[in-house]
Amino acid sequence: MSRTGSSAATALAALADPTRRELFERLRSGPRAVGELARGVTVSRPAVSQHLAVLKAAGLVRDTAAGTRRVYEIDPKGLGAIRAWLDDMWGGALDSFKTELDQEVDGSGSEPQKNE
Repeated sequence: MSRTGSSAATALAALADPTRRELFERLRSGPRAVGELARGVTVSRPAVSQHLAVLKAAGLVRDTAAGTRRVYEIDPKGLGAIRAWLDDMWGGALDSFKTELDQEVDGSGSEPQKNE
């Protein structure tokens, strides 16, 4: 597996957990402190910190110190790894589809028929 594929796999595995996905989605609107992220979540504040640590290890979020608080935000590099993996996957799938269509056209001497 390529480095991008490995990074994407780690990021996707981190987002597979519904609590981590919810925390990640809350960061879409901008940076937030741990306490703010923990409000309204069904897990404890220490559990929120552990989930954020998993997201950080997967490269999906980064944190900065703001006094005594930790403020988290989405790390675009982590999303870039997922995007590169998806682009690569879809590029291969579309190339295979084109090859299949080209073979159908070349093999029958006419264009494939449309299903109605």
